[in-house]
Amino acid sequence: MDRLETMAVFVRVVERGSFAAAAEEFRISAAMAGVHVRTLEERLGARLINRTTRRHSVTEIGRLYYDRCKQILADVVDAEASAAQLKARPQGRLKVATPVSFGVHAIAPSCQDYMAGNPEVSIDLVVSDRPVDMLEEGIDVAIRIGELEDSSMIARPLMPYRSLICAAPDYLRTHGTPLQPSDLSGHRCLGFAHPVASKEWTLHGPQGAIRVPVSLALTVNNGEALRMAALSGLGIVMQPEILLRDDLRAGRLVALLREFQPRPIPMHVLTFPDRKPTPKVRSFVDFLCARFRNDAPATNAHAV
Repeated sequence: MDRLETMAVFVRVVERGSFAAAAEEFRISAAMAGVHVRTLEERLGARLINRTTRRHSVTEIGRLYYDRCKQILADVVDAEASAAQLKARPQGRLKVATPVSFGVHAIAPSCQDYMAGNPEVSIDLVVSDRPVDMLEEGIDVAIRIGELEDSSMIARPLMPYRSLICAAPDYLRTHGTPLQPSDLSGHRCLGFAHPVASKEWTLHGPQGAIRVPVSLALTVNNGEALRMAALSGLGIVMQPEILLRDDLRAGRLVALLREFQPRPIPMHVLTFPDRKPTPKVRSFVDFLCARFRNDAPATNAHAV
């Protein structure tokens, strides 16, 4: 028997003063109401109601148990009401994981617009380039950059993640401007300390992919630090467009080799495969897809 239903029958037997009256409310027989109460007594190993052929009375243990059952059933009603409210409109805390550069320069500035339309949602933004376990870390929504493997997670595509090659005007005045990819081999370049990327950059132009040997004068494990190094005139950097956009517009950096750029990387927003996601998750994902638009359909994705 369902324990909550059995507790509810017991509570109404106590309140209505008879098995028949309680049974009528639950549309069961008086005998079945008695079965519910006996089930509780057997589970507890104690008598809850003293019965005679004409009347019954609640025992001391029965009265204490009645009080606790009534509170538990009230808590269940409150919990269901709260869940119904959460289903009705976006509210509560939303935990979002995102890579550093995209989180700092795209997601964080966009939170104001989202929260202006959803004032009952608060956002816990986890900004990190390390792999995030969504389940273990309680992540509701995650932004992933790169190819995804198949899994049960739901992935909705965002705009491709594009990178650019650029340098500060001071660097170009001193060292000259590269006019073709092979010129990069004679310049000071800045990048991540990666076994492959630290030795060559792969660019895509009119004739396809080109691998260019590079010598990295500075390697850093953070895009913002590489940006600052490029702004200081230290060398040529290849970093995400979202990270460099404002500097390019202001003329602090100059885009180079426009016809030869790194291949754009796929970017997705991941959620758990809930057929009825909460309004806060659904509304935030819809907001991201509208702001960082891509027209490809939703797919399954690898979750890490």
